[in-house]
Amino acid sequence: MMARLLPHPRLSLALALLWLLFNQSLTVGHVLLGVVLGFVIGRAVQATVPTLPRIRAPMKALLYVGLVLRDILVANVDVARLVLSPLARLRPRIVVVPLDIDQPMVASLLAVTVTLTPGTVSVDLDLGARELTIHALDAEDDATVIEAVKSRYERRLKEIFVC
Repeated sequence: MMARLLPHPRLSLALALLWLLFNQSLTVGHVLLGVVLGFVIGRAVQATVPTLPRIRAPMKALLYVGLVLRDILVANVDVARLVLSPLARLRPRIVVVPLDIDQPMVASLLAVTVTLTPGTVSVDLDLGARELTIHALDAEDDATVIEAVKSRYERRLKEIFVC
């Protein structure tokens, strides 16, 4: 019942607090208006804000963030070396990765992770076909890219989220 009345309580609270912050006032009128705006906007965007999956393993989520940050740093160095090396022979390729994830937000998080890592870009996320299309700047073959994405990121996301 409460979820139907207030579908996004954190969003509503954040909007009310932002209202008060922007107005720099704690008068009764501003507080009431902030609460009403938070409630109304929270209900209005109910259909557009996707349901976030429950985090099953918060500690693994923190480790995942650390892994992605490390991968970003290492990939930056690798891409710089590849691009600046006069003898480098890039092997770009488009790879379709079959997904085991069916939860839209987790699949999107996987696509964002791939894009954040230099040298790879998510080209398309097809949830119906459960496929993520990736452009890799330098890849030996499709199987190598697929195995890297599935073992390094997708497996961990499945452990973190209920999906």
